[in-house]
Amino acid sequence: MTRATNAELAARFEEFADLLEADDVEYKPRAYRRAADAIKAHPAPLADLVERGDEAALDDVEGVGDAISSKIVEYVETGEIEELEELREELPVDIVALTRVEGVGPKTVGTLYRELDVRNLDDLEAAAEAGEIQDVKGFGAKTEENILENVEFARTIGERQLLGEARPLADDVLAYLESLESVERCAVAGSIRRWRETIGDVDVLVSSDSSEVVVEGFVDWNSVDDEIESGPEKASVRVGDVRVDLRVVVPEEFGSALQYFTGSKDHNVRLRNYAIDRGMKLNEYGAFDVSAVEDPDADQRVGDRVAGETEEGMYEALGLPWIPPELREDRGEIAAAAENNLPDLLTREDVRGDLHTHTEWSDGNNTIDEMVAGAEEQGYDYYAIADHAEGPGIVGGVGLSDTEILEQVEAIREVNAASEVEVLAGIEANVDADGEIGLTDAVVEELDVIVASPHSALDQSSEEATERLLTAIENPAVDILGHPSGRLLNQREGLSFDAATLGQAAAEHGTALEVNANPHRLDLWGSAVQAAIEEGATIAVNTDAHRPATLEFVRWGVHTARRGWAEPADVLNAWDLEELRAFLH
Repeated sequence: MTRATNAELAARFEEFADLLEADDVEYKPRAYRRAADAIKAHPAPLADLVERGDEAALDDVEGVGDAISSKIVEYVETGEIEELEELREELPVDIVALTRVEGVGPKTVGTLYRELDVRNLDDLEAAAEAGEIQDVKGFGAKTEENILENVEFARTIGERQLLGEARPLADDVLAYLESLESVERCAVAGSIRRWRETIGDVDVLVSSDSSEVVVEGFVDWNSVDDEIESGPEKASVRVGDVRVDLRVVVPEEFGSALQYFTGSKDHNVRLRNYAIDRGMKLNEYGAFDVSAVEDPDADQRVGDRVAGETEEGMYEALGLPWIPPELREDRGEIAAAAENNLPDLLTREDVRGDLHTHTEWSDGNNTIDEMVAGAEEQGYDYYAIADHAEGPGIVGGVGLSDTEILEQVEAIREVNAASEVEVLAGIEANVDADGEIGLTDAVVEELDVIVASPHSALDQSSEEATERLLTAIENPAVDILGHPSGRLLNQREGLSFDAATLGQAAAEHGTALEVNANPHRLDLWGSAVQAAIEEGATIAVNTDAHRPATLEFVRWGVHTARRGWAEPADVLNAWDLEELRAFLH
């Protein structure tokens, strides 16, 4: 029996959907994608239900019926799904890699396989370079050019995992290691501890005097699918699609190793130079006073060891307060620490509401009542429904017309009257290529909050994109600029823009800039948040939730905002309701 994560299960059903769509199958792909979304959002590992013999509970997961439930059981018990294997044989393409190329969807993959025998990224690149794609019916020179431009990006993003998929696995790893008697302390390190939006692998650090026992217990974990390598003090395994690297250190060096292996490299270089200027030496083994040492580089542990057991002690040895991992990107954090001017970072408990969520009125999966109930469970003071308005980039006819928006406002007011949470009537308008949002005055007057987001024309130049977004920010009807770049991590790059310029305009016109907490977006990102805040802009951390379970995405948004040095005062939905009302249009 394999210990499949929810992310791994969801990936199998997404592949199912893509292969079916590539083979021109109708209806089924949508069902599999809904199931994949539900599985990703489910708070508990579905594999646990199978392992406990409680397969019937799978039917309670939204979007998971008998057919999909049986496939989940089959995958957890055998490591594969027979029907999926048959599809792979019928259409022998690397659908996951190929659909990472912007503009290449499942149907395109199917067509190019049948017409040109394109099976992988190398085949796709070769066909584009040879000018063969533009000769296929329905394609052209522009499509071929776009594919060629995006192949290398698709190769790069395939090497990294989304934070929202890797971090839950890291939490599982920590929970398991903490259960081992030989483990004294453990923590994640590397980019995942700094909460970067994508990570290469999961790095875990353990403190123990019995390193070989820890390594043995780690590789014997029932979630491990493959042991890559192991030694007396470290090991690497594969859990699903993710590599997990373990390193075991003695207790007195746990803090120094945690600081060293957390990074970032640029932060550590600057911190080491800061230490050198003060007669100190920092490395993974500790902090050493080398002021009286003739050759500080003679040995890693040379000099008088003054810290290393705790990470806090490593910074204290330099006269600095502990620097939160999210800030360790060499963007001024060491100078701020030296001046005792580090930010009092936003926490999950500071967030009082969510101002960008969806319902079944557009492309969400639940009713207004069900989403509001989810907000109540989060303990929110206020909560906004912001379904899609009609506009460019909204496919499938899910955008609401003016009449439908006004009808929904009435429905929201009725729910609000019976709710413990203050429910706000909002809309997600579409920022077109010129920065216009396409809402009538009559609609604007009835709404409490307007989120305006780009969904199309995402290939504009940086100058065009900046002007486009400035136009939206300066529109007095717009309260929040939603997911400003429109990027989808590991799928498309989105708009490039000057974040400081947007921040300056947002501060001047009273428009908030969104940190979209969906792990596929995390847009704005850390450095852009920091640039905007430095210009006086207000940030809104929203989940863009399409079902109650994805309101939990706020976790990723909070840590992304922290990477941008955001304090509660900088975040619109950390304010009380009266302050929020005063800010809105």
